[in-house]
Amino acid sequence: MTATKGAAAAVQSPQPIPAQRETDDGDATGRKNMQQLIQLRWIAVLGQIGTILLVRFGFGISLPMVFMLAVLAGLIGFNLLSMLRLRWLRRDVSNGELFLALLVDVATLTMQLYASGGATNPFIFLYLLQVVLAAVLLEAWSTWIILLVTAGCFVWLEFAGLPLVMPPDYERGPLSLYIQGMLICFVLNAVLLVIFISRITRNRRERDARLADLRQRAAEGEHIVRMGLLASGAAHELGTPLATLSVILGDWRHMPVFKSDPDLLDEITEMQTQVLRCKSIVSGILLSAGEARGESSEETTVHAFLDELVEEWRATRPVTGFDYHNAFGEDMDIVSDSALKQSLCNVLDNALEASRDWVGLQVGRDGESLILTVLDRGPGFSEEMLGRIGRPYQSTKGRPGSGLGLFLVVNVARTLGGNLTARNRPHKGAEVTLTLPLSAIALEEEHGERA
Repeated sequence: MTATKGAAAAVQSPQPIPAQRETDDGDATGRKNMQQLIQLRWIAVLGQIGTILLVRFGFGISLPMVFMLAVLAGLIGFNLLSMLRLRWLRRDVSNGELFLALLVDVATLTMQLYASGGATNPFIFLYLLQVVLAAVLLEAWSTWIILLVTAGCFVWLEFAGLPLVMPPDYERGPLSLYIQGMLICFVLNAVLLVIFISRITRNRRERDARLADLRQRAAEGEHIVRMGLLASGAAHELGTPLATLSVILGDWRHMPVFKSDPDLLDEITEMQTQVLRCKSIVSGILLSAGEARGESSEETTVHAFLDELVEEWRATRPVTGFDYHNAFGEDMDIVSDSALKQSLCNVLDNALEASRDWVGLQVGRDGESLILTVLDRGPGFSEEMLGRIGRPYQSTKGRPGSGLGLFLVVNVARTLGGNLTARNRPHKGAEVTLTLPLSAIALEEEHGERA
């Protein structure tokens, strides 16, 4: 019944997650790809500066230095603008922006080749790098345009490139400047492609992992909604028979046959306590589903909320030993949250089922987070279970419907912006820690004038 109540609590309207968190969790693959292009462009700038200086002053070959350095200055300016775009615009980078960036790179390479021999320059094969990058980063139509543009630039350089005065030394074989230039171009292309393609592949793997996680969360959310609807329907059906049982037990308490037998009277008292607990659970389901009348969230504090929860839990469970330690520190105002209450009760119930003799609850604070740790002295979790904590129907209890408790707790914590972790204690037992941001349950002050 506790898991059913938690199901209804899980589908109530959650506290909104901050916008920054949504941005951080979003698909930023385009931004990462643009960052890779920026880094590659800086490498290209340094490489071109080194090559120009080596050719001009090392080999004594005349180059239009002013023109080529002006082109480099334009490329540096464009790269700085790209960095500012990533810094000031938080949205992801579109295919059109990546396409424009590659077109700028192609145009810059074309102008540098135009000033240094045109199609006879061995570095003309750097066009292949641009085409491969386009094939990896861009949509199909954009890639074909880059291919056509680079091919057109190649043909144009065959006719318009400024001649580069170099000694005709092809007969020198490996010592030929042209052969050495082609070797350098090949090695540069290969190294950059290996580095860049590896990083792009890693970005895509990360994106695929994020998408798989989002699909899993969507499936779990749909499952919780179905459970909440089922719980609400069951609560409606259970209301009447529970009320009838409560009336009958009340009548029995005043009947002479039961009043004269202390043992029977104690059993009736226990039955009434359990019926009241069932009615409380049913009321909680209806409240969580928004069907209760005249009830709403109440203002409270962290200490009061937890103290009341612990008192109620101990009074309604057969607890032998319970250790409650509250080290939260300075108290603060919060809004009572039925989903959080049921989540913590769920974890405590699981601990009690595994460890009948002793259960512990430790409360702490880590910066702006509330830390709730439930301890037990049971057999602990298996290694297989620890890897699947929070998935539905993953349990060692071996009965139908088990394994939903922690699944609901994980989803409630995730909705509130927190998380749940579990581990086995060094000697015996298990430890489940629920971490929640205080901003998700904090009491918001209203800054408005009273009428």
